[in-house]
Amino acid sequence: MLAVYACDPAQSRGRRFAQTPAPTRTEFQRDRDRIVHSSAFRRLVYKTQVFLNHEGDLFRTRLTHSLEVAQLGRSIARSLALNEDLVEAIALAHDLGHTPFGHAGQDALNECMAVFGGFEHNLQSLRVVDRLEERYPQFDGLNLSFETREGILKHCSRAHAEQLERGEPGGVGQRFLAQTQPSLEAQLCNLADEIAYNAHDIDDGVRSGLITLEQLADIALFEDFRRQVVAGYPHLQGQTQDRRLLYETIRRMLSAQVYDVIAATSAALERAGPRSVYEVRQLPPLLQFGEDMRVKSQALKQFLLHQLYRHPRVLDTTGRAKQMVRFLFDVYLARPHEMQSRFLARSDAARMAQDPDRAAARVVADYIAGMTDRFAGREFDRLSKLQLLPVQPGGFI
Repeated sequence: MLAVYACDPAQSRGRRFAQTPAPTRTEFQRDRDRIVHSSAFRRLVYKTQVFLNHEGDLFRTRLTHSLEVAQLGRSIARSLALNEDLVEAIALAHDLGHTPFGHAGQDALNECMAVFGGFEHNLQSLRVVDRLEERYPQFDGLNLSFETREGILKHCSRAHAEQLERGEPGGVGQRFLAQTQPSLEAQLCNLADEIAYNAHDIDDGVRSGLITLEQLADIALFEDFRRQVVAGYPHLQGQTQDRRLLYETIRRMLSAQVYDVIAATSAALERAGPRSVYEVRQLPPLLQFGEDMRVKSQALKQFLLHQLYRHPRVLDTTGRAKQMVRFLFDVYLARPHEMQSRFLARSDAARMAQDPDRAAARVVADYIAGMTDRFAGREFDRLSKLQLLPVQPGGFI
């Protein structure tokens, strides 16, 4: 049973290319299935979350992160009577446009594309499902419903929103210009994303040895639950039981955040009283933490930023990753024939565009963004041995 403010697949705004409805699946279930069967989704298994793929078998990847976001999102959606299938579809697709090597790869590619319109991974995720997947004879992309595409585009600059609006008037870019909100299901995925990476980055950070339980003692969102676990299971405090202590603490922390979101959002919905998806879009964001949990979550994010994401070992590997992305970009832009055939064909076609340099650079960005960590590394090894470009000062070719 869906709430009146939930997205009803029978009332979807539809697809860019009309298709006959599936006999046994709703529109959002169909979207989810298309995403799961896409090439871009499979590639997520070899794309970095925080730690590079070769650094360990148990660290999260973009794929496992997306699955965790989907699980958390569905749990919350069920309690709020939102559309679980739409939440799952958005969650599984939200990182399809991420580059290899995590945020380091994204930052490097954005720098390379600065004079060509920049690079945003959310916009790239939309490009993947709208244009880059090649599975159907009638159209490019996956032809997903408006509601799923809207949720995938979590952030968007005004310039890119205006560009989207010119190509699709009243489409997924319009809300960034009108400053309205997306559906509650899209709002939920944004928050589930935050809950998921805060939790699993603690797990991966401790597993890697880069952060310790002692450091986390200053973080209330973690320490409050660690003390509860130790009080209930004193034997877990021994060094040999640290993994069980960590897992149980994170489990309780996750549960508390989920219940907090359900309670705070339910209260916000009751106060605002939206009677439709349209009314939801006109209101301020309604999916939210309670104030105490919001403050604690923010403190955890700041801790992870300074103690994990900016740890010297992480910065060392991400610094090398940035150099690799810049090198690949320069080589492919100068020698497009080094790309795979379908991207070479797109590069050739870019010469006929109104702005051929910009179009050619976007083809290179699409190619690099679609790479896994492993493929990007192999391409770097192959191309650097050809000595196509001079070694830059401080480089490692």
